[in-house]
Amino acid sequence: MLSDQLYAQLTESARELGARIEEADRRFLKGRKGDPRIGVALLGSTAGAAFRLLQQGATISAFFEQVEYNGRRLAKLNVPPATVVAALEEYARLLGPESNLHWVVEQLNFCVILTLNNAFYQVREAETKAFYDLFRIEVESRSLDDLLSRVLVCLAEFCGAAKARIFLLDEDGGKAGATWQLRAEVRGMGLIKARFLRIANTPALRRAVSRPSLGSALDGEWQRKDGSLWSVPLGGKLASGVIQFAFAREYEWLPREQELLTAAAERCWMGIEKAKLAEGLAAREEQVRQLAEHMLHVEEAERRRISRELHDEAGQSLLCVRLQMEMLEGRLPATLEAERETLRETREAVERTILETRRLISALSPAVLEQLGLAAAIRQLIQRFRQVHTAKVKLQANRLEQVPRPMASIVYRLVQECFNNIAKHSFATTVNISVGVADGRLKLVVVDNGVGFDVEAASRKQDSFGLSGIRERVTLLGGKFHIESYRAEAKRSKSRKAQGTKLVVELPIPREAMTAGAQQGRSRTQEASSALVRVG
Repeated sequence: MLSDQLYAQLTESARELGARIEEADRRFLKGRKGDPRIGVALLGSTAGAAFRLLQQGATISAFFEQVEYNGRRLAKLNVPPATVVAALEEYARLLGPESNLHWVVEQLNFCVILTLNNAFYQVREAETKAFYDLFRIEVESRSLDDLLSRVLVCLAEFCGAAKARIFLLDEDGGKAGATWQLRAEVRGMGLIKARFLRIANTPALRRAVSRPSLGSALDGEWQRKDGSLWSVPLGGKLASGVIQFAFAREYEWLPREQELLTAAAERCWMGIEKAKLAEGLAAREEQVRQLAEHMLHVEEAERRRISRELHDEAGQSLLCVRLQMEMLEGRLPATLEAERETLRETREAVERTILETRRLISALSPAVLEQLGLAAAIRQLIQRFRQVHTAKVKLQANRLEQVPRPMASIVYRLVQECFNNIAKHSFATTVNISVGVADGRLKLVVVDNGVGFDVEAASRKQDSFGLSGIRERVTLLGGKFHIESYRAEAKRSKSRKAQGTKLVVELPIPREAMTAGAQQGRSRTQEASSALVRVG
């Protein structure tokens, strides 16, 4: 930015001014009030500082490096740019009124202002980047530890700290009482695994770390090894957390940095609170999920128990009653025809009750699911559906032997619920069922050409549990549930083709569960083969 003429004039002016520079410096500093650091930074950016460096044999480039450094300090000292411009003009007046000198200083100040503007911009850009990164981290973090680690890396990079740590106060420390727990640690701009470190809390220690300070280290050994330490509290007037930055040398904590770190700490604490709430909610949801899954297992176990008792107690008793009535019917003489007819009608009612009991037993706990697997159980459901409904059913099953037994039971109930809904509401003439395993996922698709229904309205019904039951079972297994019904579109288009309902369920199958399911499938096949051989 400097022409050869200006550079020559600068060098000549530096020789001519001599002691006038020291006098101008003294008067300049004497007239300044407030923080002395501001006066020193302003003085280092004036024309007098440039003349002094040239007198010492330095280049003008060294002066502008000094100006850039002082500009960053002035920005961090919260000095407005207008104040800097006024200070440069004030110093120019102190040097003297000579026209030639005035021209040189005016040209130099123009270059200084450009350099200072660039320095101010660098500081503001770094602050903006830090806050943007903090916001992004808060949004993207998946856990409290992830949030703490990424926040610490971001703030340590902003401060240029050699090391940094985050401690959170564990007020439920058990027998040891409240303790400060190390949750994240950065060393050399790289995140390291935080070692287990707990420091006993005391009222004096908590008060000490509850305000921004220099030198209040929770870990005394850490403080002794480092040249300077900053402590920034988290969590209000009485800190529940603290971020500490260590520097290899003495590092001055400027006001702008204090303000930014305090604001960053407030935002960080808000993120910590949100992460804690999210983790607590996730833990409670997991507890609810486990409880619901346990209840499903309990329900299936209770179904099996009831079916066994119906078979072993009520079923056997009814068979005995039927046999006794048949024997009694055969012993009655021909003269008691009316009594024989009444006994026969009663026996037939008992036989119907036995058949209904067997149907209930099979519905409660299908033996075919335990013995022959999911595919055979679904085919049995289709046979029973055909007995009560005229719709044509097509089944496509693939690799179902890989489905583990607990999941097979849930899939069986899903298909059973679909058949119940179709039989009650759809008036369908065709039903297509596709169920298979591919790429570690089970996919069930049920499509009918019935009258359809309003999915949103059905989901909002308080006394309807069909869809909600299906959705709950699928969610428990971490799967996806989607249902489409075209009733509204059919009304608008007056087209039969647009009617019907499609249900799609996808369930993930863990690798170890697939292996276990395949082994169970082979065992069931071997057992069935052995039974056929014995029957033959």
